[in-house]
Amino acid sequence: MTDPLTGLEGEVILLSLKVAFWALVFGMPAALAVAWLLARKEFPGKIVLDALVHLPLVMPPVATGYLLLLLFGRRGFIGATLDQWFGIVFAFRWTGAVIAAIVMAFPLMVRPMRQAIAAVDPHLEDAAKTMGASRVSVFLTVTLPLSLGGIIAAAVLGFAKALGEFGATMTFVSNIPGETRTLPLAIHTALQIPGGEYAALRLTLVSVAVSVVALLASELLSRRLKRKGAGAP
Repeated sequence: MTDPLTGLEGEVILLSLKVAFWALVFGMPAALAVAWLLARKEFPGKIVLDALVHLPLVMPPVATGYLLLLLFGRRGFIGATLDQWFGIVFAFRWTGAVIAAIVMAFPLMVRPMRQAIAAVDPHLEDAAKTMGASRVSVFLTVTLPLSLGGIIAAAVLGFAKALGEFGATMTFVSNIPGETRTLPLAIHTALQIPGGEYAALRLTLVSVAVSVVALLASELLSRRLKRKGAGAP
């Protein structure tokens, strides 16, 4: 039997990698800022922010996708304004898949970075400040380098989650070939077609391979950074 997905596999893989890549590009800076805020500052409503950050972990992904549709759909609270004034549309577009991936991966990116920043000795930051360094300089030269392990872990977790996101993506941007059909959606589609099990298996193996490569690259980079930190040649 002819496999109906064979000609689309490369397209699906490239789209999935594109979505995961841009989810990291836009999600990591925001996650880092929130992680620093939660790790270093005390303010009214901190517990509420913490709960909101972790909400996607406990909410059904389909419900999260529906909320995104209400916010960023063409008639959504934010989406209608973006469409009317700037011509920007996220619903049923691959850019919407990026938003869904960011939202679902956000708590997984924030948590390791928050822990890494909290583990940095505040006295080291204070020492840099007494030497005239600005807050931005202290963050870039002291906090950030000492938190690299957590940042790398956050990037790997975020990439893996973005690559495997299904429920929120399906609800928010649907399953459109060539536009929003990422690896998980393609696997789901293949399983709905008689004789598509082989295609689903191939795409699953591709997904596993990409994840393993990302984990290995993260581990190698982490070890290299540890050797540099220890002063190894």
